[in-house]
Amino acid sequence: MKEFDYRRAPDVTGAVGLLAGEPEARFLGGGTNLVDLMKSGVERPALLVDLRELPLDRIESTADGGLRIGATVTNSDLAAHPDVRRRFPALSQAVLAGASGQLRNMATVGGNLLQRTRCGYFTDVSGPCNKRVPGSGCPAVDGEHHNHAILGASGRCVAVHPSDMGVALTAFDARVAYETLDGPGEMPLTDLYLPVGDTPHRETALPPGALITHVTLPAAPVAAESRYRKVRERASYAFAIGSVAATLDIGDGHVREARLALGAVASHPWRARAAEAVLTGAPAVGATFAAAADAELAAARPLPDNGYKVPLMRNLIVSVLTELAEGGAR
Repeated sequence: MKEFDYRRAPDVTGAVGLLAGEPEARFLGGGTNLVDLMKSGVERPALLVDLRELPLDRIESTADGGLRIGATVTNSDLAAHPDVRRRFPALSQAVLAGASGQLRNMATVGGNLLQRTRCGYFTDVSGPCNKRVPGSGCPAVDGEHHNHAILGASGRCVAVHPSDMGVALTAFDARVAYETLDGPGEMPLTDLYLPVGDTPHRETALPPGALITHVTLPAAPVAAESRYRKVRERASYAFAIGSVAATLDIGDGHVREARLALGAVASHPWRARAAEAVLTGAPAVGATFAAAADAELAAARPLPDNGYKVPLMRNLIVSVLTELAEGGAR
């Protein structure tokens, strides 16, 4: 591991200033992703700016009935918070599905959203990877890719984003607030992640040196009956091979509103807009749910060894929506 300097940020402005003063600096939250990447040689920062003492560790209700979640809130505190469990249960379920208890106690909200892919080629510095070394190639296309993307990928990169939390936040129209030397900014979470295209090394739309300060969830009464379902290769702690965050508002047997996001299928949490369009206004029955899944997955472009994800995701979407519909009918 490369030697590095370590500084504790005195406040948000000071944190941003410390990073601006050192081009090879990185913000340090819980370190559950960054430190691993430092050990493998993927990340080689000259300075770590520790954020854990900043006043960004609170979850507060907003005036419109939503939630404001600080960037240094731990995953454990987020999952256990009574307002999260009551108003956005899928978010709590996603966080609890996302890691071991030890990791949840350390990992932070901001760090979770910015964590990098777990693709084995990305973490192996002895070989090529367009995300790590632009222009070097993507060996996963012709190599090991059984858990890689089926939506929104390109020939330059087929890795998936590993966040469970991000999938639920995407379904609920979360917004990301950040601070820069020029002042604060905000964007929808769906705009945070850049398309893979020809530049997979450019992962987010955050301005250079920006610090995420909090995530806002707007009020969404429909989210109170939401679900998160994750499929993984073993029952213990593991990354998803497919996941769904969803909620339905049903009246008179028809879907009045639908929210749906998918995980482990793309380079970012995937908002299922095509499926939502099919669901809205349609009868809340199995045939509608299957048609919605098919509409979303029509854009899937699987590789030879991950084509199983298409029927897996179809079945998962239908199962979760059916469960929600049956719950809403009671």
